[in-house]
Amino acid sequence: MQIRKVSEPLSSPELDDLTSLLVDAVENGASLGFLKPLEEARARTYWEGVCQAVQHGDKALLVAEIGEAILGTVQVVLDMPQNQPHRGEVSKMIVHSKVRQVGLGTRLLDAAEEWARYAGKSLLVLDTQTGSAAEHLYRKAGYNPLPPLPDYALTPDGVLAATTIFWKRI
Repeated sequence: MQIRKVSEPLSSPELDDLTSLLVDAVENGASLGFLKPLEEARARTYWEGVCQAVQHGDKALLVAEIGEAILGTVQVVLDMPQNQPHRGEVSKMIVHSKVRQVGLGTRLLDAAEEWARYAGKSLLVLDTQTGSAAEHLYRKAGYNPLPPLPDYALTPDGVLAATTIFWKRI
């Protein structure tokens, strides 16, 4: 497995992998801002937008590859308001359901922190559904939780759920 920062426009097969990854995550209950059923066209359009943000320097996109397939990803939002140049946001950390629980999420999060430091960030924030598997990962990685916000977002099934915001100095 290797983790790399995307710097060139993605190929069609890479976009296919990311599209499948996002659809798999939403279908398996990950709260990523999308509802079930997530159509492939919507997922692909999302990734095309991310690629544009990467090309403009607004985001860093890291992908985890096993063999030729992208099976994990995380983003670091770099474009922040003028009074927050020191802050970045971890976004859309996704690990394919067939390779969960093998440390890929931890490795992606470590790589995101490393890249954020390189980009001059000293504080990272993120949010996740309260009680999710991702929440456990972030706590284990040293992220500090704020009190949960009730009914903050819908789950992929359309049910209101609490969200926990985390922060970490890096």
